[in-house]
Amino acid sequence: MVEGVKSRQSLPVYRSNHFVATDGVAEGDGISFADELILDDVYQLRHAAKRQMLRLNVDGQDGFKIAGGSAIGIPGSIVVLDCCITLMATDGTTLEALILVELQPDGVEDVYFLPLAELHVGADYRLVGLDRHAATKRLAEVACVSFSRGTNITMASGLQVPIEDLKVGDMVLTRDDGPQPVRWVGQTTLRAVGEFAPVMIKKGTLHNVRDLMLSPDHRIFVYQREDKLGAGRSEVLIKVRHLMDGETVYQQDGGFVDYFQLLFDDHQIIFAEGIAAESLLIDPRTRAAIPDDAEASQNEHQHRVHLDYEVKENLIPQRDAVGLLRKASF
Repeated sequence: MVEGVKSRQSLPVYRSNHFVATDGVAEGDGISFADELILDDVYQLRHAAKRQMLRLNVDGQDGFKIAGGSAIGIPGSIVVLDCCITLMATDGTTLEALILVELQPDGVEDVYFLPLAELHVGADYRLVGLDRHAATKRLAEVACVSFSRGTNITMASGLQVPIEDLKVGDMVLTRDDGPQPVRWVGQTTLRAVGEFAPVMIKKGTLHNVRDLMLSPDHRIFVYQREDKLGAGRSEVLIKVRHLMDGETVYQQDGGFVDYFQLLFDDHQIIFAEGIAAESLLIDPRTRAAIPDDAEASQNEHQHRVHLDYEVKENLIPQRDAVGLLRKASF
């Protein structure tokens, strides 16, 4: 991991000129930052619109900087969360989106649009709300690694307990530090749509004893008996979104999902349905999701060695990564 970088975040964004005002004061212009937005303007997603992955390094000083290998943006540029907007479709349903702004010393370099639910090409979306303060919390909710309702967590006693039944003070088995007390249990209910729909790992796929459903950027910990990924080590962390094969690991799109977050004094690897998976990491992205009165450390988590085990995306095969890991960990 790059020195000084706490973590990385990959966001599937649109360029601002892919979401264009078709009626109103800003007609003909792409979506912009808060100071230039006018409520009641109508926008459409262009037919040529395509999400691109904005990869960000996260540290404790400058917040977000564009990482090398990002599909868009200038590496090293600062990116700020400008605002959270609310859009209304013609049927009256609403959805939220985040506006991110890339900065250079001489001003704004580019503006990016991150919808938190699926948009349809050519459909009308009216700008009905704008909040300059909600963006940080909404990104935190997206960035928080989460387990779905019903996920069994391995306790210090060996018992398997559904995550929704855990309480502050309960002792959970961790891979590195043995029994550790839960400091906070978070819960959010989100629309299970688009890039943020939960990822299902079917029973037995990675030797899990039951189906396991996680947030897309949740990292699982795998011990390889053989280094099938060419990572140079036997232990690897890998985001579940990179394991999707459409059959045994896939996104479950539609409806709503109840997500739960587990917080400990340190970032931990715990066990969910028999799979080693990470707990919530407090960093500049996620801090806003933790209430001030939570019985948890108010400081960001210190770096731990296992965070260096995350597999670089260029080492992950486009096909059957999960199959390789299943064989390697047998």
